[in-house]
Amino acid sequence: MAEAFRAALAQAGRDAQALISARLGRHDLPVARAMEHAVTGGKGLRGFLVLEGAKLHGVAREAALLPAAGIEALHAYSLVHDDLPAMDDDDLRRGRPTVHVAWDEATAILAGDALQSLAFELCADPAVGPHRADLCLALARAGGIAGMVGGQARDIMAESAETPLDLAQITELQQGKTGALIRWSAEAGAVMAGADTRPLGRYAAALGLAFQIADDILDVEGDAVRMGKAVRKDAGAGKATFVSLLGLGAAKTRARDLVETACDALSPYGAGAATLREAARFVIARDN
Repeated sequence: MAEAFRAALAQAGRDAQALISARLGRHDLPVARAMEHAVTGGKGLRGFLVLEGAKLHGVAREAALLPAAGIEALHAYSLVHDDLPAMDDDDLRRGRPTVHVAWDEATAILAGDALQSLAFELCADPAVGPHRADLCLALARAGGIAGMVGGQARDIMAESAETPLDLAQITELQQGKTGALIRWSAEAGAVMAGADTRPLGRYAAALGLAFQIADDILDVEGDAVRMGKAVRKDAGAGKATFVSLLGLGAAKTRARDLVETACDALSPYGAGAATLREAARFVIARDN
């Protein structure tokens, strides 16, 4: 089953990137090439979650691929902006120069802006079906101040705060910064089908938190070459993380418990959700 998951994840990533590249191929501006650069090489986990959730609810893959590509575009926009000198000031992303290094800061800002717009264009495509407005509304909330942007803002504020964040505060921060888009991705298939989103929402809440704890662990134990980005930045900056608050061993235990919670949430879907269960296990077993 792990091999089936890896194949499905890789295929989701390729298909989402191909759809985005096809849309951008109509344009000859440098910013379009910067956008393609930004979406290339990622794991494709969020797009995979969209496609798997859609399959569980009988939604055609052709329709689901549009929001799957959309969430990959939105995620890429967030990374392009996070990497800017005014934010995390990173030179490396996915093993390649970040967009502002490969081009310049202005192009990176515009590429991020355009990727965000493309995400909504893809999710609002008539081929998505009758619930595309609900999908776009949920994406606006997940990507905005109540979700990813709000979490990032809290993260920036924490860097200069006199008192480091406690466990409850960092959990709230990460539920926005990382968890909101993961939750949207997992629930998208149910939204497209007009079905109950609660089981996949519970799955995604646990998955998103496990994902961030695994990221914090990788920042301590990971290899920069395999990660494709700088490591040990959090400790160097004195930032509170799940590892600094819980300790390495307890953080690993917490991540494993969250994976079990995520898998249990999928019980209404039976064997049909086996690949999603493997996705949860992958989150804490990955090395990048």
